[in-house]
Amino acid sequence: MKHLKSSFLCLWVLFGLWSCQDATEKPVQDTEENFNVDFEKFTLDNGLQVILHVDQSDPVVAVALTAHVGSAREKEGRTGFAHLFEHLLFLESENLGKGGLDQMSARIGGSGANGSTSRDRTNYFQTVPKDALEKMIWAEADKLGYFINTVTEPVLAKEKQVVKNEKRQRVDNQPYGFNSSVINSNLYPEGHPYSWEVIGSLEDLQNATLDDVKEFYKRWYVPNNVTLTIAGDIDVEQTKAWVKKYFNEIPKGEAIPKIEKQPVTLDAIKKLYYIDNFAQLPQLTMAWPGVPEYDKDAYALSVLTNYLARGKKAPLNKVLIDQEQLTNRVSFYQNNAEIAGQLMLNVTAFSGSNLNDVAVAIDKAFKDFETHGISESDLNRIKAGQETDFYSGLSSVLGKGFQLAQYEIFAGDPDYINQDVKHILAVTSEDVMRVYQTYIKDKPYIATSFVPQGQQDLILENSELAQVVEEQIIEGAEDSFDASIAADYEKTPSLFDRSQEPPYGASPDLVIPKVWKQDLSSGLNVYGIENTEVPLVEFELEIKGGLLLESIEKVGVSNLMAKLMSKGTQSKTPEALENAIESLGAQIYSYANTNSVTIAGTTLAKHFDATMALITEMLLEPRWDEDEFSLLKQSTISNIQRQKGNPNSIASQVFAKQVYGEDHILAYNPQGTEASVNTITIQDLKDYYTEKLSPQLTNFHVVGAISKTQVVEALEQLNTKWDSKTVNLPDLPTPEYPETSKVYFYDVPGAKQSVIKFGYPSLKATDSDYYAATVMNYRLGGGSFASQLTQELREGKGYTYGIRSSFDADAYSGEFTINSSVRTNVTYESAALVKTILENYGPNYNAKDLEITKGFTLKSSARAFETLGSKLQMLSKISNLGYADDYAKQRQSIVRNLTVDDVKALIETYIKPNKMIYVIVGDAKTQLNKLEALGFGAPILLNP
Repeated sequence: MKHLKSSFLCLWVLFGLWSCQDATEKPVQDTEENFNVDFEKFTLDNGLQVILHVDQSDPVVAVALTAHVGSAREKEGRTGFAHLFEHLLFLESENLGKGGLDQMSARIGGSGANGSTSRDRTNYFQTVPKDALEKMIWAEADKLGYFINTVTEPVLAKEKQVVKNEKRQRVDNQPYGFNSSVINSNLYPEGHPYSWEVIGSLEDLQNATLDDVKEFYKRWYVPNNVTLTIAGDIDVEQTKAWVKKYFNEIPKGEAIPKIEKQPVTLDAIKKLYYIDNFAQLPQLTMAWPGVPEYDKDAYALSVLTNYLARGKKAPLNKVLIDQEQLTNRVSFYQNNAEIAGQLMLNVTAFSGSNLNDVAVAIDKAFKDFETHGISESDLNRIKAGQETDFYSGLSSVLGKGFQLAQYEIFAGDPDYINQDVKHILAVTSEDVMRVYQTYIKDKPYIATSFVPQGQQDLILENSELAQVVEEQIIEGAEDSFDASIAADYEKTPSLFDRSQEPPYGASPDLVIPKVWKQDLSSGLNVYGIENTEVPLVEFELEIKGGLLLESIEKVGVSNLMAKLMSKGTQSKTPEALENAIESLGAQIYSYANTNSVTIAGTTLAKHFDATMALITEMLLEPRWDEDEFSLLKQSTISNIQRQKGNPNSIASQVFAKQVYGEDHILAYNPQGTEASVNTITIQDLKDYYTEKLSPQLTNFHVVGAISKTQVVEALEQLNTKWDSKTVNLPDLPTPEYPETSKVYFYDVPGAKQSVIKFGYPSLKATDSDYYAATVMNYRLGGGSFASQLTQELREGKGYTYGIRSSFDADAYSGEFTINSSVRTNVTYESAALVKTILENYGPNYNAKDLEITKGFTLKSSARAFETLGSKLQMLSKISNLGYADDYAKQRQSIVRNLTVDDVKALIETYIKPNKMIYVIVGDAKTQLNKLEALGFGAPILLNP
């Protein structure tokens, strides 16, 4: 991943489709009323596969370039190379120049050029306003055909550091981070393409050479191994002409052989263990060989894993959670890929739980399934959920593009979707039992026990120590480089001048979704947007309060109360309520945060009334189940303990304490502390429910294929039966900037990275300067690759995988923060560079910075309300912050009117590097003392 985790949508499909290839149309019957996806597929002479899909619901276009190459095509000794190559492809190309697509993205209002790598493919994607489509096609062609000459030794050296930082952040510095590599290196035989990790090893990454880059590019990055997907508000004929213009002359590569299936078998059970420096709780993972993607048995296995581990009825949950109370979370899923697959069962147990007891409980659950199997009603329930998942994945043009590309590359044709539907509908309860017998019952597996330091007695019996290579912290161990050195090369010849960036098309207008409102007699306020693009509805019932209405001694009450609401009603057991929800294909979540208690979810539009009836029952007729309350308390404590092993969670909690102080409610995690949760009784929950929940504090937001009349009618019972009362929210003391900067250090011995969180209290979201301040921050750290923090710490120095600054706020509080994870042995250097960037930001801010900021901010507004989720967020801002319905257009006026002097004044007012809280979570032994050189006195060690 370039700078976020992404994966193709692996969703089962119940929908109809029209397709055409080379202008030959083939209609397919719909399986959902009035729903279909049109696409056209054609192939260039050089082998490039192109898929076009028209969606005019928003003035945006998603462009995805997918190469059929991932870690499975690598050589041993060069693991992680496909992912490293993905990073390199963003940096420069002959005609895009330094900064490549990232700089252009900032100008054209793109959603952020990004990419991801899997075992079998690498993709590059972005959503842009439709006027920038030709620019994107030009840019993607330049990356594919005019890239390799720009890669230099210094560029390679820098990007190695970035990718190694990514590995440290995702693997080395995380609880259970090495679990995947231990499993895969033992599940798959030596030399199997899936036996190594996509991100690779630090040693292999370091050993990658410039010749490796060139060889990889020449072999795999050729048109006949690439699929281009363009989805959105496009003119098909014009788009085809642009694709042919920019891609046609890129030469075809050597033929790409089809990679053969390589399923694996195990001769015996193998158990391994590892003492995890970051883990706070014991974890057991069991992995069985499975099937490749789109195998005929994958469909029944999907149902099997879902049934065994999801929900109150799930045999694994019944035994491990309800009966034995060994854990609060069980996950079971397929990890299928092109040539092989695996089944993964994961249990993070409660503190002190013996993993041998967990294994016995798993076996007991399997035997229960063998006895009872799966019913037809449960089979249909699971299929209904798959349908909803599919439509959720199609709520953006990028989601549609991904889905079409997935079928093209791995099934050989986007039209495979019809076979998918047939396979889903054909799964029977007998099939589910058959695949259990075939792949799991009495079959050998790999088992890993990851346990905290000093808890070896919890591992599975007869386990052997896993082989894990941990990086040693060595000062000055990394190579130096100067990535700014320009490459010296002769440009690749072309039939036309590719150095000329194409012009914009007609500029799209900002389309503001039409908002309807209704104030109900109880005081409940309803805000909605009707959108019929997909037959779904997303909603949230938001009751103001949450942590704000708690006492420090009982912090966590609203969180427990909210979660208990989903554990049954007066007339429905927890299992019955869950089955009722899932039978509708709906998803309902209840939770609390710092300022609200929320019941939210997604449902098919045809089931909205039934879904709202269940929510009304949950809210007005809580069950107050004592057993479920006990399990929730234990689960919450386990989550709190788990966070103690996560450096990012530690940094957030330490920072909150320093910003607000021990006596301020916002200094606390809404989940609570171990001590506070242990003191909470079910009567505390009832008191909060009775005294603090009121329709007068409630906003209902709803977006989707549902009318205002239908929504209001569905809320009638809630409106008339929910007792209305006045509840006053507290006036919170406003924290002040620290008088002088201080450095706080939390020691995690042996940490491979230092997590940094710098900042101070700042603007609320209702402040008149708030939006302008967020715009001011774009070039500092809010604009990803357009920001100075990213350019200097990642691109210039290779210190980090990612860094950002932001103003985060609601109606009650606000903070300015800078967040990153940096290489341990440059902790001081990173903090000092951040301080310097902050000090120089105001004096150095210029007209070019403002031009780039305005260009991105104004153009990106075209995609501001594309998805159901973004429309729901819009309603939340209108209802909770008092924003006008057309606040997006008002913001455009603010941006257009900003001057350099305006931005400098904002920087002077809201960026204060010498009045900042500097929190660092890392290895104190090697890094603590060096931080005194920042000039803020001796660092304060928080956990000596």
